[in-house]
Amino acid sequence: VQLQASGGGLVQPGGSLRLSCEASGFAFSTYAASWVRQAPGKALEAVAAITSGGEKTNYADAVKGRFTISRDNAKNILYLDMSSLKPEDTAVYYCAARNTRGQGTLVTVSS
Repeated sequence: VQLQASGGGLVQPGGSLRLSCEASGFAFSTYAASWVRQAPGKALEAVAAITSGGEKTNYADAVKGRFTISRDNAKNILYLDMSSLKPEDTAVYYCAARNTRGQGTLVTVSS
């Protein structure tokens, strides 16, 4: 089971980023998936989740209305579109599925 996140980087407050997570080694389309993040010195925090077929999503209150989770089961990819980014969104972002958390990607929101 492998989950590889990418797309992180440095962005100014108010900016946007799209994170991607490529899944391999398992039947990705049959599992719910999620994004979690860990800010420096803080605990892991759930960000967004999506059902296996993509029909239902839910979000942490802190990102609701700004982040969108989606998936392409044909390509085995999970996405997180982030907009109106704030400095408090700075964290390492991880994708998760099948009780596995992959390597993260760092998002830094700073001017």
